[in-house]
Amino acid sequence: MAHTILISTAELEPQLHHPLWAVVDCRFDLSNTGWGEAAYQAGHIPNAVYAHLDRDLSGPKTGINGRHPLPDTNEFERCVRAWGISARTQVVAYDQDNGMYASRLWWLLKYVGHEAVAVLDGGWAKWLREGRPTQAGGIVREAADFVARPNPTLLLTAEEVARDWMNNPARRLLDARAPERYRGEVEPLDKVAGHIPGAVNYFYKNNVNAEGAFRSAEELRAKFLELLRDVSPEEAAHYCGSGVSAAHNILAMQVAGLPLTKLYAGSWSEWSSEAGRPVEIGA
Repeated sequence: MAHTILISTAELEPQLHHPLWAVVDCRFDLSNTGWGEAAYQAGHIPNAVYAHLDRDLSGPKTGINGRHPLPDTNEFERCVRAWGISARTQVVAYDQDNGMYASRLWWLLKYVGHEAVAVLDGGWAKWLREGRPTQAGGIVREAADFVARPNPTLLLTAEEVARDWMNNPARRLLDARAPERYRGEVEPLDKVAGHIPGAVNYFYKNNVNAEGAFRSAEELRAKFLELLRDVSPEEAAHYCGSGVSAAHNILAMQVAGLPLTKLYAGSWSEWSSEAGRPVEIGA
């Protein structure tokens, strides 16, 4: 049976040398963009390849398309092939702990039609705590044949957000950023502080416990349904600062047994880059 949401360290370890399994290390640091790759070279899960957020999981920035725009489909397809991933491959993505960066790869593979992808619950930190095997140095896997089939129904544009989602009582935008950024009290990265009018805040770190492992399905389901209230879970969509941590909330809804929901990939960094788009301040 394919793993499509989360996978435990105990489930992964026996499969490390399986030819139809691929492990992808997504460790990253927004303030030091070379850290993750250096950490990977120093030690990683055996046979894992490395995916760089800026180079592999994002496309070129124009100044108005956000800080982590989605990669070109053909370019991403080339990366997936180089990682040795085919339509038959079980993919496991992990990062340093809570899965924020791994969830970006998880969402991208779902978006291009690959269902058998799961995030390692607890990530590298849990793997090390449990004394599981590690390996140093880069890994090159035999290239595989992969065909990307993007599903546009999983994606929202800024125009669609403005037209169909903003302040729509039948739909719910969830903002994954820290509460103080959502309220517009601070804005360390983007041009304007605040949030998209009508959006509600659900900080992605609420999805995990103190050790970076996901909370139970029951607990997450209760949290999301409380936010959605009378809105159907199918009518939820997510954004954050640049389209990365929002994927963590999409993953958490799946952990909760709720539908695969939409991503506004440009997120606040795109929304706030264009003068005239409406902005809301406060809770």
